[in-house]
Amino acid sequence: MTSPFFGEFMGTAVLILLGNGVVANVLLKKSKGEGGGWMVIASGWAFAVLMGVITAVACGSREAHINPAVTLGFALASGDFSHLVSFVCAQMLGAIVGATLVWLQYLPHWKETPDPSLKLACYSTGPAIRNAPMNAISEIIGTFVLVFVVAAIFSKTVSGTGFTPGYGPYLVACLVWGIGLSLGGPTGYAINPARDLGPRIAHAILPIAGKGPSDWGYALVPIIGPLVGGGAAGLAIRAIWM
Repeated sequence: MTSPFFGEFMGTAVLILLGNGVVANVLLKKSKGEGGGWMVIASGWAFAVLMGVITAVACGSREAHINPAVTLGFALASGDFSHLVSFVCAQMLGAIVGATLVWLQYLPHWKETPDPSLKLACYSTGPAIRNAPMNAISEIIGTFVLVFVVAAIFSKTVSGTGFTPGYGPYLVACLVWGIGLSLGGPTGYAINPARDLGPRIAHAILPIAGKGPSDWGYALVPIIGPLVGGGAAGLAIRAIWM
């Protein structure tokens, strides 16, 4: 039953269910977590990444990218593009499924939340200050840090210094936590095209009570920015370690 495709699908579904779930928990009215704030959201996303990676590995994806920008970055670093299309398709499908489960989990709360922008924020990212070029730069920087430091965590230089096998996913979760706390303010740190596009599609098609538009005018930023950042990181990894 396990396979790389299934692993990427399941890992991304868990990532989005827990990641977008924490946003819904904090933003939706009459939720027990309402008003929890940025620290709760950033922490929840870190745990979501950890559980998504573990799930992906257990379900057959040793790479456990759960992010098209990571897949692209490591493809450019290694020169092996054999998994690119299948991984991205699995990640997108998993993201849509995970976002659909968030809708179901918080089903009574959408009607209780009058602000459509808060509902959209439970699915996709949006800028604090809308400035497309600067928003894209923010996503490029955040995703570059993600892909480059993930490569550093698993590099021979680090793993050869007594690095305990199995700790990698925990360090990646800490990395995502740090990105959220340090770099997440301008755009909500998508740093993952599937994380933003899949749930945005789900927002557009699901019968969410009182929802507004899905803000497709901004959607290219959290797609292109992370792909550029991940690709740049992949080239840097190739130059330094490959």
